Order: sequence, then C-alpha cells, then structure tokens
Amino acid sequence: MNKSERYANIIPMVELNTKEKRLQPFSVFNQLRQTTPVRYDESRSCWDVFRYEDIYRILKDSATFSSRRGLAVKDRETILTMDPPRHAQLRGLVSKAFTPKVISDLASRISSITEELLDAVEIEGTIDIVSALAVPLPVIIIAELLGVPPEDRNLFKEWSDILVKGPDQNTDEAFNQVIAEKEKATDELNDYFAQIIEQRRMEPKEDLISLLLKAEVEGEKLSDKEILGFSILLLAAGNETTTNLITNAVRRVTEDRTLQQQLRGNPELIPGFIEEVLRFYPPILAIGRVATKDVEIGDIMIKKGQQVVSWVASANRDEAKFADPDTFIVDRKPNAHLSFGFGIHFCLGAPLARLEGQIVIEMLLKRLGDIQFVTDSEMTYIQSPFVYGVKQFTVSFASF
Repeated sequence: MNKSERYANIIPMVELNTKEKRLQPFSVFNQLRQTTPVRYDESRSCWDVFRYEDIYRILKDSATFSSRRGLAVKDRETILTMDPPRHAQLRGLVSKAFTPKVISDLASRISSITEELLDAVEIEGTIDIVSALAVPLPVIIIAELLGVPPEDRNLFKEWSDILVKGPDQNTDEAFNQVIAEKEKATDELNDYFAQIIEQRRMEPKEDLISLLLKAEVEGEKLSDKEILGFSILLLAAGNETTTNLITNAVRRVTEDRTLQQQLRGNPELIPGFIEEVLRFYPPILAIGRVATKDVEIGDIMIKKGQQVVSWVASANRDEAKFADPDTFIVDRKPNAHLSFGFGIHFCLGAPLARLEGQIVIEMLLKRLGDIQFVTDSEMTYIQSPFVYGVKQFTVSFASF
C-alpha cells in the first residue's frame, strides 16, 4: 500500500511519541499551533491544522473540504463520509430518531441503567470507571436504540473498539494489520446487522432499524447497504465518544477535589461542567477531510486531493478563541468548543452523549464520596491517534 492511500487520521503523529504525551497531548498541540499552525507531515502524507479559526473554516466548508476519503476499509460509506446532497437527505431522515423529545424520553432509562451498573459495583470500594460504567452504559443505550438483543452487547463493544483503533507505529506493516482487523470486524458487523434487518423486515419493532426500513428519501427507500452503514457508524461513533466523555469527566473530578465538592453541592453546574470537559479533554482529538480543489489556509497552499487533519483538541485550547484556555473553568461562557465537529457533519448523537455524561456525573457524585484515582493503578491510552481516552480508570471512594 503506498502512502497516499493511507488514511492519515489513523496514523500516529511523530510528536506524540511517548505514553506521557499520549495521555496529556495538549502542550504539544499548543506548541505546534504557535510554531507551525498549518504544516505538512511527510511521514503521514497529510496537512495538520491547529488553529481554531482555520479548523472552523475547514469544518464549515464541506464543498472545499470533503468528508469522502479513500479509506482502506471496503464498503464503508456512511453519512460521516458522505457529501451533499445525499448527506443532507440521509441526515434529515436519521435525525428523526434523535429529536429532542426522543432524547429527553431516554433520560429515565439512562438513569435506571446507571443505577443498576453502580449497584453492581458500589460495595467494592474501588471501581474501574471504564469497564463498570463508561463502556456498558452507551453500549446498552445504542444497542436498545438499534434493537440489538441484550446478550449480544459484549460483541458490540469488541467490534466498536476495533473500528476506532489505529496503528501504534507509522509502518506499513502496523497499518495493514489494523486495516485487516477493521475489515474483518466490518464484515462480521455487516453479517450481524443483515440478519437483524431481515428480521425487522418480517416483524418491525419500535427500534431504529425498523424506522430506517420504513423511511423514504424523495420517494425512495434506503438501501440495505445504507442502513448497514448507519448502524455501524452509530455503534462506533456512539459508543466510543460517550465512553471517553464519561471517563474523561471522572478523570477531571479526581484531578480537582475542590471541583468535585463544588459539583456535589451545586448539581446545576453539571451541564456546564460536561461542556468544559468536552473542550478540555475532548473524546475526539482530530477530524479528517480531503481538499476538493487547491485552497489556501493560513497563507499555505493545499493541493486538490491532499488530506487535511483538523486537530480540534488544539482548536479547543486556542488562546485567540478561549480566555485562559489551559484552565478548566466549570461555568465557562461562551464555550464554542469543536469537540462534536461543526457544520453539516456536527455530531448527530451530541445531545445523547451530553445527557449520558450529565446523568452519570450527577449520580456518581450523589452516591460516591471523595472519588480518587487509585495512584498505583495503570493508565493506558486508547490505541487510536484521533480518540482521546484511557482503557481503564480505577477510583476509590467513600460510600455515603
């Protein structure tokens, strides 16, 4: 595979070459934003963009910066990698499943699942937030939305982990190995969802796959391939980002005990806290695009067909946009972070992720006192250059 065929967004950046930098990459982004706000990375064959203003422009201009890209994983076109007009038609349809009413109706379900998950571990005195709560909650919610049987949820998690994985080294061998894993997972997911689509065609239920089967865009039904693509996207995007949002939020309250007390005493601050977590420790570090024509960004000419990686984690710390950007300000206003993207591809599931994050933090703080990171436990970053999170996060607590 030659370098131009690689998808730059899943190849690690050479500057983030240690475990410490992967766990705390923000000073690296700050330095790159100040020294080389737009730069070409030969080793990844792509442009990296670090300033808020430039990234905002790229995400807003879908005609010049296309989401279509030659991903090495076959048959993976989804609304995430689609341009208008088809993107607008499909998104309009899918968004019916994510109306404010549908999301707010999920609040009591999210609360009861969170209660059940906490009941199962609370007596232990220490818990791994990731495996006990941050992983199962979004998986259960997405699985229920799609209509997946409860016994298959663990399979779901394995697949979604593989779909966001990136190689740990920038070598052809490591890249090809990850692509092979992704293709295998995609094939398995396609087979799995194809069976569910067939079942729902015969016996529709109150779930998203049944809704997508019934729906029409301009008088045409969606193809099975489009339904499969959306289901897989929802699984990977919906699980991984929310898992990381929840874990990063807990990580933040363990780093600042005063903040923990403040939120416990003032739960009305929690929605603003979640927004600041999204800015400060974003679940997604970068978003990839491809230039559809020659275009200038920050006095630098980007050629048609070249890959452009927008480092939203850097934009979120840009001093030109945010006052005191490296300080966590719980009630920061305004807070125009780019963690859910911007423009036509703004994350469809953002209201759901926010709601899950808010409910989990409120319930954790209500039920567990003095939450602390267990310092002799391991923190391992997720092996994906565009995802920001850890594989486990063990905390101790006092029960109320």
